[in-house]
Amino acid sequence: LAQSLNSAIRTVEGERHAHSQHAYFLRPGNPLKQIVYEVDPIRDGKSFTTRRVVAKQDGVPIFNTTISFQIHEEGLEHQFDPVNATPPEEVETDYDFWHRWAKENPESKYTPPKSHPIERRSVHRRDPKKPQASEPHQQAWFRARGDLGDDPCKHQTVMAFMSDFALLGTALYPHPYGGMSPKIQGASLDHAIWFHRPFRADDYLLYEIDSPIASGARGFSRGSFWTRDGQLVASTAQESLLRLRKKPDKKK
Repeated sequence: LAQSLNSAIRTVEGERHAHSQHAYFLRPGNPLKQIVYEVDPIRDGKSFTTRRVVAKQDGVPIFNTTISFQIHEEGLEHQFDPVNATPPEEVETDYDFWHRWAKENPESKYTPPKSHPIERRSVHRRDPKKPQASEPHQQAWFRARGDLGDDPCKHQTVMAFMSDFALLGTALYPHPYGGMSPKIQGASLDHAIWFHRPFRADDYLLYEIDSPIASGARGFSRGSFWTRDGQLVASTAQESLLRLRKKPDKKK
């Protein structure tokens, strides 16, 4: 998501910023191999610009997306009332949680990452070993580590990266499975993000997520990014693969 958005941004001239991105994850990618992003400049209008990006690995498409850019315009405005959430300073970081959990559960053989460019603080947390079914709703605070500068395109790119983190997991909340469950095969299938207002991705943003339905081995989730002062700055939606792994047939 983020790399394709960044590739498209580099082909757009003038004061035009992304307002929406719609993407499909076509095939698994190999993080150890190079990915080539091909940008198709399919439209340059007076107010809107459209780019299509295909990500290829070994010459095979693994991801495609369409991104729309717009000049700044004034118009009608409204938004829902801001949501309530525990302040980020009162919530443990995911980094600290997972390092503590790995020490307390050595039998899991889980090795948390030594570092991560994004700080995440999950307001709602489930037991990784024995997740209990609960309402399909969660909140988490996100921000980039370090100063990103003042280029709004960079902040949009970082948000695109952050936006894929918690949607699939929320669709698992009504079920006794978590992201570490060997019984679940999960993956992002498609993803959409709408940028409503300018924001800073290096300041805390509340990601409010719910999942209204799962059906046909797919889970649907939607999210909203809020600033600390109650501005709704972006919305997301995603369908994820939620497939129960079949038990292998016992040898006769």
